[in-house]
Amino acid sequence: MKFQKSPIALALLALGMLTAPMAQAQDSGWYGGASVGRSMAKIDDARITNELLGVGLTATSISDRDRDTGYKLYGGYQVNRYLAVEAGFFDLGKFGFTATTAPPGTLTGDIRLQGLNLDVVASLPLSDSFSVFGRVGANYARARDNFSGTGLVNVINPNPSKRDTNFKAGLGLQYDLNDSWSARLEAERYRVNDAVGNKGHVDLFSLGLVYRFGPKSRPVAPRAVAYQPPPVVAAPAPAVVAAPPAQPMPAAAPMPYVAPAP
Repeated sequence: MKFQKSPIALALLALGMLTAPMAQAQDSGWYGGASVGRSMAKIDDARITNELLGVGLTATSISDRDRDTGYKLYGGYQVNRYLAVEAGFFDLGKFGFTATTAPPGTLTGDIRLQGLNLDVVASLPLSDSFSVFGRVGANYARARDNFSGTGLVNVINPNPSKRDTNFKAGLGLQYDLNDSWSARLEAERYRVNDAVGNKGHVDLFSLGLVYRFGPKSRPVAPRAVAYQPPPVVAAPAPAVVAAPPAQPMPAAAPMPYVAPAP
């Protein structure tokens, strides 16, 4: 069984921020989270057909099981609002195929992928609550294969397993619900090797919740305070001063008598 190879084309986010600072729920500190979603792989049917032909069997039909439920648990440290380091455990699920052959027989193969990852996460705030982020890192995965055959199909090694380190990358959106909780929508690609020498990738599309530990640095909105007018102080009454009693006007001096002219 093999997953079809495909180049990874995931752009990393530029961090040359020259704009005014935006309020974030927390600029630094520890956090943890969990995500669950759909995992998808591409089964290489052509490779299976060729391997059967190599042992004298013809594949008349192949049924693929290339989708499953995947999840991850993770924790990290937010260095600043733009950069974090994150580690976690992932389970990408189980994938497989059943090939029907001629002469009559069947070959069934399954692979389960679990492991650990270590990533650098770069974030770009879009608003007070929304941000986009990209990640790049490494995954250390264990691939456990299980093969079985019927009819003329003979499986020599039914349960091979392998551990290997590979590249991983992803892009996502994060929305801060409040000072402590955030929601993540994310797409990731894990490069993986199976236990029989094949290489490929698995994509995980997930939705998760993140919890931030420790004190929060979101500014607290000022409380509205009703305006209290200054107290009104009554002006003191003016002092009343009694007016002095009126002085009598002096009598006019009598005019001297003037005798009429003769």
